[in-house]
Amino acid sequence: MTSSLEDDSAPIDVSELAGDEPQKRRTLVATDRLAKYFPVEAGLFSRTTNFVRAVDGVSIKVRRGETLGLVGESGCGKSTLGRLILRLVEPSYGRVVYDGRDILHLSQSQMRPLRRRMQVIFQDPYSSLNPRMTVREIVGEAIRIHKLAPTRRDEEAMVVDLLRKVGLRAEARDLYPHEFSGGQRQRIGIARALAVQPEFIVCDEPISALDVSIQAQIVNLLQDLQEQLGLSYLFISHDLKVVEHVSHRVAVMYLGKIVEQAASRALYEHARHPYTRALFAAMPVADPGRRKLRVLLEGDVPSPINPPTGCAFHPRCPRIVKGKCDVDTPTLDEVLGASGHKVACFNPHPHDQDGPS
Repeated sequence: MTSSLEDDSAPIDVSELAGDEPQKRRTLVATDRLAKYFPVEAGLFSRTTNFVRAVDGVSIKVRRGETLGLVGESGCGKSTLGRLILRLVEPSYGRVVYDGRDILHLSQSQMRPLRRRMQVIFQDPYSSLNPRMTVREIVGEAIRIHKLAPTRRDEEAMVVDLLRKVGLRAEARDLYPHEFSGGQRQRIGIARALAVQPEFIVCDEPISALDVSIQAQIVNLLQDLQEQLGLSYLFISHDLKVVEHVSHRVAVMYLGKIVEQAASRALYEHARHPYTRALFAAMPVADPGRRKLRVLLEGDVPSPINPPTGCAFHPRCPRIVKGKCDVDTPTLDEVLGASGHKVACFNPHPHDQDGPS
C-alpha cells in the first residue's frame, strides 16, 4: 500500500455542498471525500509505513433538524468519522463544510465560535464525566468558557434550566457523578452538550452502555430535545432497531466507506446492498410471525491496513461479479428510479426484493 496521503482530486465547490435547498431544510453539515489514515510502523528494519484506513473517502450531508443514522459493525470507522467532523481528529484529506463554510482550514481560535454550534454526546457516561466535579461545575464549565452568562446567578439559573430540560431536578447540581445511575449520568452529559446552545450534535453510541430499560428513555429525550430546539444529529450506533426509530435518513458504513444511504423507511424496507441486507438479517425479530430475511455471510471483515482491491466487501459478498467487483471500486451513486437512495455496488439487489421485514 502506498504511503502517500495526498488527495489529488479537484478543488471542491463549498457552495455546492451547502446546496440550494430552502433554509428550513438546508444542509447544515457536509463532508466530501473525507479520510483519515492512521500510520502503523511496519517494523524496526522496515522503511515502509502502512496505514489503517479508518475513514476512506466519505461524503455525507446532515440537514437542519434532521437525524442521520450511521450504522455498521464495530471498527468500521463510525466514531472516527464523527470526531473528524468535529475536528477532534484532524483528517488526512477531504473537506468538512459547516453551514456553507469549509472549517478544516480554520485555526483553533477561528474554530472557537464554531465549537458552540457543534457538540458531542459520548458513549460511556461513566468515563466521560469528571468524577471530581459537581454537576454544577460540569454543566456550567462551557457556559463560563464561552461567557454565556453575565453573572454567577445567571449561570446558576442556566444550569438549573438545563437540568430540567433533561429530566433532572435542580438539587442534582450539588452532587457528584458517582451519586447517579448510568441513565442519569447520560442525562448530565446531554445537559453539558446543550449548555452552549448547539445546532448539531454527534451522538456517539449514546445508549450502548445503558441498561435496556433506560435506553428508550434517553432516545425519547433526544427526540424531544430535537423537536424543541431544532437540533441536527449524527446518530452513531450498531443497534439497527434504535437507528430505524430515531433517524430520518440512514448511512451504512463498511471498512471506512459508505456503502448505502437512503431515507430510513426506504432502506429498511428495500435494502439494496448485500452488506446492508446481511446486517438486517442479523437483527432479532420480536414477532415470531414476522418473516425473517436470511443472508449467510462467509469470512471475516478484512484488515483496514490491507483492504481488498476493488469493492472492499467482495470477499464476503454472495452477489460478487468476478472480474468486476474484485477489480474496480464502486462509487456511491443514486439508484435509478429511487430518489435519494444511493448504493455503492455493481450488482445491488433489485427493488422488488424486500428488506428485513
